[in-house]
Amino acid sequence: MANLTETTQSVPSAIASRRAFAGAIVKPVVFAVLLALATMAGRIPIPGTPVPITLQTFVVMVAALTMSWRQAGAAIALYLAAGAAGLPVFSGGASTAALLGPSAGFLIGFLPAAVVTALLKGSARRTAASADLLRGAAHASGLSSDGSVADDCTADSRAVRTILTALRYFAAAVIGCIVLDYLFGFTVQSAITGMPFGAVALASMGFVAGDLVKAAVASLAIAGAATLRR
Repeated sequence: MANLTETTQSVPSAIASRRAFAGAIVKPVVFAVLLALATMAGRIPIPGTPVPITLQTFVVMVAALTMSWRQAGAAIALYLAAGAAGLPVFSGGASTAALLGPSAGFLIGFLPAAVVTALLKGSARRTAASADLLRGAAHASGLSSDGSVADDCTADSRAVRTILTALRYFAAAVIGCIVLDYLFGFTVQSAITGMPFGAVALASMGFVAGDLVKAAVASLAIAGAATLRR
């Protein structure tokens, strides 16, 4: 009877393990495909720089903010490997040649950018603990005997949790997917084109506003979705 019970209990555990393993493989593949699709969706040229605006950075941000650093890194590595193998997954339908051109630094920089962003996004537990201080203060204050103040503060704590999470995600995305990726991109583009680093950076400032908007949208959407799931 004991063996039967242990076997019965191990079945759900085995199924959960298989699902987790499958998810760990499927999610990076899905995001690698999304990166390719984001490139194919179109590009916007920026005067003064050969590197166009695409939705790639947004997908990298979402990948890093929704997956572990290993999964995010695997997704980017798979995407870069597909391009290196000759598949037309880079901007303008380019493949291997793009890894040797002006955009090479930005493309290669996606890998450390995703890993760093995923690491910097931190743990949701810390944000939850900080936000729940508001709820604890409401109960401790005793301002309302019917609990209405506490209920209001419970809703407020959720809003605060969402805002704190979004700010943490935004900071991680800016540091990893903007600052770090741009550093790679500017350095390689300067080396390939012969332009001074400062000139390359100045010509590429048109990307900054768009990427900041992408970071804000990704952070708010993912933080809001995470709060709703709790």
